[in-house]
Amino acid sequence: MSDSRLNDLLDFLRFPSISTQSEHTVDLRNCAEWLRQKIESLGMAAEVRETGGHPAVIGRTAHDPAKRTLLIYGHYDVQPPEPLELWETPPFEPSIRNERIYARGSTDNKGQIMAHILGVGEAIASGKPLPVNVIFLIEGEEEIGSDHLAPFLERYKEDLACDVIVISDNGMAAHGYPTLTYALRGISALEFKASGPALDLHSGVFGGAVMNPATAVARLIASLHDEDGRVAIPGFYDAVADLLPWERDAAAALPIGDEIIRELTGVNELFGEKGYNSIERIGGRPTAEVNGIGGGYQGEGTKTVLPREAFAKLTFRLVPNQQPEEILRLAEAHLVSHCPPGIKLEITKGHSGEPYFADPTSPDGLAVQRALERVFGHKPALMREGGSIPIVVAFRNILGPAALLPGLGSPDCQAHSPNENFPIENFLKGIKLSQAILEELGTIPLR
Repeated sequence: MSDSRLNDLLDFLRFPSISTQSEHTVDLRNCAEWLRQKIESLGMAAEVRETGGHPAVIGRTAHDPAKRTLLIYGHYDVQPPEPLELWETPPFEPSIRNERIYARGSTDNKGQIMAHILGVGEAIASGKPLPVNVIFLIEGEEEIGSDHLAPFLERYKEDLACDVIVISDNGMAAHGYPTLTYALRGISALEFKASGPALDLHSGVFGGAVMNPATAVARLIASLHDEDGRVAIPGFYDAVADLLPWERDAAAALPIGDEIIRELTGVNELFGEKGYNSIERIGGRPTAEVNGIGGGYQGEGTKTVLPREAFAKLTFRLVPNQQPEEILRLAEAHLVSHCPPGIKLEITKGHSGEPYFADPTSPDGLAVQRALERVFGHKPALMREGGSIPIVVAFRNILGPAALLPGLGSPDCQAHSPNENFPIENFLKGIKLSQAILEELGTIPLR
């Protein structure tokens, strides 16, 4: 396929802009500078601004005070590509197979944000006045928690003032199915270390006389849920609001069900909190998950030791009204109360992000739904997404408007995994969607 738009995306994907690895600091800055030049070449003003970490790129169209202003957010940083041996082609040498672009960052988030940039650029090139003012904010730290973004928003609050925010760093309910995500789960993270004896012990000499830290960790993990998959931490559900009837109807109408989820995950049976189907659990119910566990001998064969320590890493996915710090407080109290005798427990709190909800029936929400229907040919699905984008709460708290989340990534795009990919169809429709969003938002009067 010969298309200058596609070539722009391929060039963008060649930058190994891995924000979590310090050896790629120069690559991130080079990527930001390339992005600035691309935005300028499309007829917008653009600049690279310092954040205290990796830089952000700001682009903007000419400002008309008689028009509303749309801010479009994205990120140019990507996840590490490891394990490299599982990639069919090198992660930063984009390749096209089966009408998909394979490269790290193709669907998270370079494909989507480039579609928006090119869509606005084509609208400018048409010669017609834009229906709204547009600001692009593209950061380089989303994959490491966006720690510098909130202070950046505070510093440039007036410069980034807007009436509506659009973010396409999320997925579609099914390939080719237009989707507006109206809620995201929040997150709280912690890890704990269970320490026992002063050194690894001979399990024959001391086993049965000393509490095994690995066993203690297993017991603590087992205490997190009851047999029905419900989180067993006291107070965990106190602030949780149940799904409204229209939300359960919207979830039931999604073009994805248990069979597809089993296929995507590779499991033969699904499991979760009783009283909810899998889609409702993923988007609308909170969870406690074990992300890592370790301790003791990990090498080949057997080594009969009683390890001196063991650990586990946990994350809690949260739904609207739950507060991350309160959930961490409850989790810590639960772990301490269930800690076996003879074990010293060390708990370290990690990153957090609040859950998010935006009314999909607001004037702006309906405008984005109309844009999705125009481009994809049928009414969009309304979806709660199980993942987290913590910065959407910062946008609302600091800039004011709610963020609208029209998805462009297909469920099988393998974001964060080897062979990450982005369908060319999604990319081209994303360019059209960007233009349709401008037009539909332009029908709403300036307040």
